[in-house]
Amino acid sequence: MHISLRSLPILLACLAGILSAVLVAADDATPASPEGLRLATFDLDATPQVGSRLAYDTMKDVGPLGLRCRGIVLLGAGQPIVLCAVDWIGIANEGHDAFRATLAAAAGTTPDRIAVHVLHQHDAPICDFSTERILKKENLDTQTFDSTWQRQWLEHFGKVVAGCLSKAAPVTHVGWGEGKVEEVASNRRVMGPDGKVVGVRYTACKDEALRAAPEGTIDPMATAVSFWNGENPLVVLTYYATHPQSYYRTGIANPDFPGMARYFREQELSLLHVHFTGAGGNIGAGKYNDGSPAMRPILAKRLAAGLKKAWDSSEKKAITSADVSWKTAGVALPPSVGLKADELRDKLKTTDGILSSAMQLAWLERCQQGHQIELHRLRLGNVDILHFPGELFVEYQLEAKRLAPSRHVAFAAYGDYGPGYIGTEISYGEGGYETQPTSSFVAPSVEPVLMGGLKALLAD
Repeated sequence: MHISLRSLPILLACLAGILSAVLVAADDATPASPEGLRLATFDLDATPQVGSRLAYDTMKDVGPLGLRCRGIVLLGAGQPIVLCAVDWIGIANEGHDAFRATLAAAAGTTPDRIAVHVLHQHDAPICDFSTERILKKENLDTQTFDSTWQRQWLEHFGKVVAGCLSKAAPVTHVGWGEGKVEEVASNRRVMGPDGKVVGVRYTACKDEALRAAPEGTIDPMATAVSFWNGENPLVVLTYYATHPQSYYRTGIANPDFPGMARYFREQELSLLHVHFTGAGGNIGAGKYNDGSPAMRPILAKRLAAGLKKAWDSSEKKAITSADVSWKTAGVALPPSVGLKADELRDKLKTTDGILSSAMQLAWLERCQQGHQIELHRLRLGNVDILHFPGELFVEYQLEAKRLAPSRHVAFAAYGDYGPGYIGTEISYGEGGYETQPTSSFVAPSVEPVLMGGLKALLAD
């Protein structure tokens, strides 16, 4: 087999990533606590002040629900484990590091036992200390990446999480359920007969021809993982794979239709819901959403109906500390070959695409420094919860379920937002928005790297 010199760096990056996934994967075998399994929850406001920068616009108001940061601290199965979901568009690079460090210090654990995700709403802030640092170094306006408020909020966040530990309740059972969500998700990439993308059906779509196309590849199932103390539910974690936009660019901070669905279910059950966005990088509501304000509550009710099905179908099983384990696989994602540090620094001196260039440079520098993304698996008896980075294509979630047919698999994407969109290997030759160099900062060889990490997590 002939390997060109041009393709050699990609191949080496791919092999290195696969090896790191296998070699770094480590299963927690720390002895259980004599106090047994316990759970603490946190729920706090994550809405910035009026006048702050959201991802696209200056914030001029806050919606009725605001933005939330929610999660759980699981105690009694080795060092504490923290799962966190934030109503922001992205938490990336050194910002993601800071979140995990803050949570680790607050919960008395280590950063490798922390999973931080966003839901990816667009009328919401972004947090990326690496991009902010690059912009400041070049004496450029940090704009949407100004992190003054985020850093102050992180201090408050740590205190809230530390304070919740004293309220931890015993966990005796874990519940699992699934429910189909009707007429919400559709694949954004509408394919032609030649196997190429003929149109992108964004999260809001007015093009009747694109909306008439089939749903395409999706995961229609919402999942629910609940924790119980006897007959009393403590919290439910829900998962669904789609971009969470109905419409945006309003300047009003809001959690969009998944936040509304979460609220509807909480009101019905009087139970804290922590919602995670699954692998929805190539999934949106475009087939069913024309972008009109009237569609937001309709989509919310449809998602809430699927979440209700997942809750109603849930089966509880007894669980002890011995049934809980945490596994981590470190993977080095290969950067896009189109990212050149000198070219990106030159672009910072122009007037166009400065923020995008700074984001790309932040990711490239992390890769060049040998940074690895950590993938996680929380095992709860027969339930596996997987935690992955970026705007991941749904095929990764579907493959995870295929690889573990005898287990219940829940999937959270939108962890470290640094790599941007993460497609499948074949998708990079199909065209479309998601795999353009300005959208996806990784190379096509990312697929075998991530699949290696996935298989390492599900190996036992």
